[in-house]
Amino acid sequence: MRVVIADDEVLLRDGLDRLLTEAGFDVVGKAGTAGELRREVELARPDVAIIDIKMPPTHTDEGLVAAQEIRTTHPDVGVLVLSHYLQSHYAMRLIEHHPGGVGYLLKERVSGVGVLADALTRVHEGECVVDPTIVSRLLYLALMAEGRSNTGICERLALSPKTVEGHVRNIFTKLGVGESADDHRRVLAVLNYLRSRPQQA
Repeated sequence: MRVVIADDEVLLRDGLDRLLTEAGFDVVGKAGTAGELRREVELARPDVAIIDIKMPPTHTDEGLVAAQEIRTTHPDVGVLVLSHYLQSHYAMRLIEHHPGGVGYLLKERVSGVGVLADALTRVHEGECVVDPTIVSRLLYLALMAEGRSNTGICERLALSPKTVEGHVRNIFTKLGVGESADDHRRVLAVLNYLRSRPQQA
């Protein structure tokens, strides 16, 4: 499988190159910016591009934008986004318009080359690969948006109250929704999440 690696961190980029080459992948290009990534994809025509979400010059979402463009202009090239950021709206932006041939994994969850190789293979085969942590957050938010209580979520997902309470508390923290006697935190969490997603035309 032919792979292009795009990450502004040289050590990570070169480390991925070495690991993937040793695992039998053919690394056909490396890039440190979104512009370089686009050129590498155009020239090398890889099977899959591994892309960091935040790249120069602004370090916001250049990698994500490039990933979306690649899926549109080169539909035969899969994209696997690696990120330090547990931001479910980034994953949603990626998969909403391109539900196949894409992946979004948290760097800290890629425990070895086997995990990465599996994700690359699945993306190349047209699957959608999303980090389990993000999937669970989206699922909890969806159930909260349906108006379900913690007890209702426990019953729906067959989880213990303690597990559900921990996940819900993490969602509140990540979305910056604090304790308040005047506001309903579950509603605010869902609204904050919806506001963070790109507006549909």
